[in-house]
Amino acid sequence: MGARTRVSRRKVMAATAALLFVPMTKATAEERGAPADDGLNLRHHAVNLNYRPESDTLAGVTTIVGTATRKLSSFDLNFLLTVTSVSVNNEPAAFTSRNGKLTITPKKPIAGDLLVVVRYRDTPGKYPGGVGRGWGWKRTPTGALAVAAAPSWYPTAFDQGDKATLDVSIVVPTGLQAVSNGALQYGGPLPVPGGDQWSWRGEVAQSSGLSLLAIGQYDLRTSTGPDGKQVVTAYGKDLGALDAPARASVERTPEIVLALSNWFGPYPYAALGGVVDKAFFNVVATTTRPIYDGDYFQGGANASMVAHENAHQWYGNAVNPVDQWLSEGFASYAEFLWSELEGLGTATELAQYYYDQFPAGHEAWAQPPANPDPESNLAFPIYTRGALALQALRTKVGDETFVRILRTWVTDQKTEAATTAEFVEHAERVAGTGLTDVFQPWIYAAERPAVGPNGPAVARYAAKPKSYDTITGNRDRLASSQH
Repeated sequence: MGARTRVSRRKVMAATAALLFVPMTKATAEERGAPADDGLNLRHHAVNLNYRPESDTLAGVTTIVGTATRKLSSFDLNFLLTVTSVSVNNEPAAFTSRNGKLTITPKKPIAGDLLVVVRYRDTPGKYPGGVGRGWGWKRTPTGALAVAAAPSWYPTAFDQGDKATLDVSIVVPTGLQAVSNGALQYGGPLPVPGGDQWSWRGEVAQSSGLSLLAIGQYDLRTSTGPDGKQVVTAYGKDLGALDAPARASVERTPEIVLALSNWFGPYPYAALGGVVDKAFFNVVATTTRPIYDGDYFQGGANASMVAHENAHQWYGNAVNPVDQWLSEGFASYAEFLWSELEGLGTATELAQYYYDQFPAGHEAWAQPPANPDPESNLAFPIYTRGALALQALRTKVGDETFVRILRTWVTDQKTEAATTAEFVEHAERVAGTGLTDVFQPWIYAAERPAVGPNGPAVARYAAKPKSYDTITGNRDRLASSQH
C-alpha cells in the first residue's frame, strides 16, 4: 500500500477551491439552507438526457414522482439549467427560474399524489458549483463530470439529504461511456440515433447530494460480486502509470465490501464499484460507486482508501449524519478493520498507537469530535479520534454487542439527519446499559481521555503498525480537501 503521495500545485489549489463546493448532505434541512418543511416528499426521479460534449449541450426530461404533503399553490425545486416546459399531474404549469430556484405554479393547488415533468436544454458548464450544488458541472477533455451536483443536470428538492430512487438514461456520442449511480441496465449501451444510450437503475433511495454522472472515455467493466450484486468499475483511459495501482485498489471493492459487511451488516445498495478519473481532484463516496481522483494512487495501490470510501455507503449515505465524525470516524475505523484482515496491524494496535502519539495537554485533544472548531484542523478529531471512540466502545461492550450496535444503526435509522445524541441513545439501548464513561471522554471532552481506547490494562505499543502511514496519509489528504 502506498504512503502519502505528492500532490501537484494545481490539485492543491483545486482542492482549496472545493472548500466552497462541499455537498451539504450531512446536515438537517435548516442547516442545509432549506425550509424544514417544503411540503414535498419526492420519491423517484427518472432522468432522460442527451449530451453533446463538443458544445457542452445537455437536453433533458426529468419525471418526478412524489407527494404534496400539504396543500400547495406553488413549490420550488433546486435546478440551474434553462427550463422549456413543466407539467404537474399531466397539466401544463407556470414556472419561473432564478439563481437555481425553479418555482412551479400548477393550474390549481395540489395535495397528495404528485407527478412533475420538467423539460430543459442548456450548457451546464457555465454554472459554477457552490453550496447545495456540489462541485458543479466540470467539462473534461473527453466529456464531463457532475459529482454531488444534481442541480447541474436534474431538478431535485432543495434539501439534498432527502432520499429518492434514481433512474438515469443518457445518450452520448458513440465511443464515450456514461456512468451514474445504481446498476447498469441491458448489459451495456444500446445503439440509438445520435450515439449510445446508457441506462442506470437505482432501486434504493439515495440522497440527491450524492449523485454521480461521469461522461468520458473509460475502460468500463461489469462483473458479479460474491454476494450476487452487480459490480461496475470505470477507469479513465488517460490514467497512464496510475492505471495499474488504481485497478489494484478499486478492483478489490467486492472483496472489501464483503469483509465490511461482516461488521456493518448487509451492503445497503444493489450495485457497487468505482470510477477513477484524473480530471477530478478529490474522492467522493457517491452512492453505490465512489469516484476517485487518479492522483490518489500516485504512491501505489491503496485498498485502505477503497475501504474508507465504501464504508461511507453505510455511514454517510445509508445513514446521513449531521455530525461529521459519524461519517468519517466510522470510515476511518473501517480502515482499521481492513488493516487487520490484511495483516498490517490490528484495530487494537492502531488505536493504541494513535492514542500514544499525543500526551495529555497536547492540542490534538482540544477538539472533541461532537463539537470541533470548524476553523481548526479536523483530521485528528473527526477521523482518528472518531475511530478511537468506536474502538473504546468496542472494548466496553464486547465484539458481539458492538457489531449489533453498528448494524442496527443502519437498519433502524429513522431520520434523514442522524445526530451524535441519537447514536449515543442507540448504542445505550442496544447495549442495555449507560455508556457515559465511553462517550463523555471520547466524543464530548476537550481533553485526552484518561483511559486508552483498549482499556486501562493495555500497555503502550512500541512498534508502529504497518498500515499506520497509509491510514494517516489518507486521513490528512481527505481532511485537507474537505472530503
